[in-house]
Amino acid sequence: MLGNVLKELPVSADKNLLVGHNTADDAGVYKLTDEIALIQTVDFFTPIVDDPYTYGQIAAANSLSDVYAMGGKPLTAMNVVAFSTNIFPNEVLTEILKGGADKVIEAGAVTVGGHTISDDELKYGLAVSGTVHPDKIVRNSTAKPGDKLILTKPIGTGIITTALKSGKELGELYDRVCRVMMTLNDKASIAMQTIGVNACTDITGFGLIGHAMEMAKGSNVGIEINGKSVPIFEEALGLIKDGYIPGGTRSNELYSRIDMDIKGNYTSEQITLFHDAQTSGGLLISVTENKLDALIKELKRLKVETIAVIGQVTKSHPVKISII
Repeated sequence: MLGNVLKELPVSADKNLLVGHNTADDAGVYKLTDEIALIQTVDFFTPIVDDPYTYGQIAAANSLSDVYAMGGKPLTAMNVVAFSTNIFPNEVLTEILKGGADKVIEAGAVTVGGHTISDDELKYGLAVSGTVHPDKIVRNSTAKPGDKLILTKPIGTGIITTALKSGKELGELYDRVCRVMMTLNDKASIAMQTIGVNACTDITGFGLIGHAMEMAKGSNVGIEINGKSVPIFEEALGLIKDGYIPGGTRSNELYSRIDMDIKGNYTSEQITLFHDAQTSGGLLISVTENKLDALIKELKRLKVETIAVIGQVTKSHPVKISII
């Protein structure tokens, strides 16, 4: 795992580095002034849909999400591209970059440039810079016992896009899952900053269980997830039965097994879905119980479509995930 590699790297002694690589947080944060801290992150991946413009939008939303998960506001973005003109016409790259640029504009940020290399395997994403008040950084390592957990997007995108890449006809499900992946996490981020929460992470490649595990380990707490309350794309369960399971999802399930306790009655397909590697997933927010109703009300006011209370943080069994 990459975590073992990062452990070998030196930890900066700069007092202005507020969040670095020594934790599993979603982005790095560097203090510029008493009022402003800089958030920096980068993410890119190979195409998960056929339409280049849609791919650009999804990749950009995914990259921007790390800033939102830290409670910040994106300011600038730089394109990160691997592309071969021997394989694809330039029009494909144009559409990808248009998709990314439109999503950056929607986020209220500015695309300032980027870097492209020649590579037979197409890849695209963004390096994003944003800001947050140094005292209002939302980390994934500060969840508190008694907190309630809210998830803001359904899971199952990894399964569904794997089926798509395998040639499976998805019908209207394709449009539905693309719309979710293209949706920014900006409104959920604004809501949690308005109300004040203890911790947050976005659900991406490690899946719901993997990212919850990072939160539990970083915070030295236990986490209980009510699997019946987790919002899902129901169609993903059937696709799992048909064998459409991405390698990342299989790896997540294998990696998390040692630290997971399944207490409820769940099928193997459901457990696999809880580990599904997501692209541009929702925010997992840890909030004190006395602020839960206010956060839900604010999320509804901002028209966040998915608002699911899926579990709680516990003192018992630290760094363990229980599915009840």
